[in-house]
Amino acid sequence: MKKKWALYLGNILGIKVFIHWTFVILLAWVFLMHTQMGHGFSEAIWGVVFILALFVCVIFHEFGHALTAKRYNIQTKDVTVYPIGGVATLESMPRKPKQELMVAFAGPAVNIVIAAALWIYMQLSATMPDWTVLKNVDHMQTESFVFNLFVANIILAVFNLIPAFPMDGGRVLRALLAFKMDRSKATRIAAEVGQFLAILLVFLGFFFNFWLVFIGLFIYLGASSEATYEATHSILEGYDVRKVLMTRFTTLLPNDSLEKAVQILLDGKEQDFLVATDGKVQGVLSRKELIQGLSAFGKSSPVRNSMRTDFTILSPEMSLQDVFSNMTTKGYKVYPVQDKGVLVGMVDKENISELILVQQALSGKKS
Repeated sequence: MKKKWALYLGNILGIKVFIHWTFVILLAWVFLMHTQMGHGFSEAIWGVVFILALFVCVIFHEFGHALTAKRYNIQTKDVTVYPIGGVATLESMPRKPKQELMVAFAGPAVNIVIAAALWIYMQLSATMPDWTVLKNVDHMQTESFVFNLFVANIILAVFNLIPAFPMDGGRVLRALLAFKMDRSKATRIAAEVGQFLAILLVFLGFFFNFWLVFIGLFIYLGASSEATYEATHSILEGYDVRKVLMTRFTTLLPNDSLEKAVQILLDGKEQDFLVATDGKVQGVLSRKELIQGLSAFGKSSPVRNSMRTDFTILSPEMSLQDVFSNMTTKGYKVYPVQDKGVLVGMVDKENISELILVQQALSGKKS
């Protein structure tokens, strides 16, 4: 499966690894920075190699999360590395505090292990430089390469343990709080702590380093997003698929033309379709696939050429929390629902969103 704006590097332990194209810009910037500052071609090359080594450490960090999550039967869709760090796309975070604590801490723990291994290497090989080398961090030389990588891993571990979403430290804080209170309240407190730290970083950024402003904004938005997601997730607690099951919908045949789907779409009734034969779902055609199909094949093309076949079939008893998490992670908006092998309806993200709005309104009325 391709990922937009990212280069596929390969599959490691069943997890796809991508690198965002902007990472190339970072490498070019590091090279040019060293050459323009008069450090020489050799040191510029070492600077690029250092970033690549740090890139490997970031991948190890993300695999720490992924492999720990796998212990709790949570799969990882992929790992993507950006210039500002990496992201392991987990199906979901564990709901149990102990499990979330282990998964969240696993990434920084990997960086601590790497730093410890590098420190032992420098001690045994008698290559530990004087700590004053930190005064010349803009220089990258062969004798300071390992030391700089050692320091970088310590910084990665400490930075990721900042107790604020979306950093690992925010999830660690929530997990610790969740041992004593419900998850929603723990998330709200952790998000508020994160937002306070974010505002502090923005304030300090105007006086010391403007990069702190961007980091603060990133943390503030991440904390708000996590709080909103958890509040939404808690509203869906206790509901199953039956609550939002849609039983009146149009089913397309694989040989129907895209033009037929367009007519229904423009009529304003539906935007997502199930493609089925004799009650058996063959695929899903959302508005996105429909538009892409029209562009690639034309309106007379059969639906089967454009429909998505990597869909998940739900059962009426499935938890809406799990469905919502799946929709958020995979980005899919519609799912067919079968009961004992028989198609009984469909669920889409819009219907779940409407249920959330209704419950929020009722909750506000009661209070």
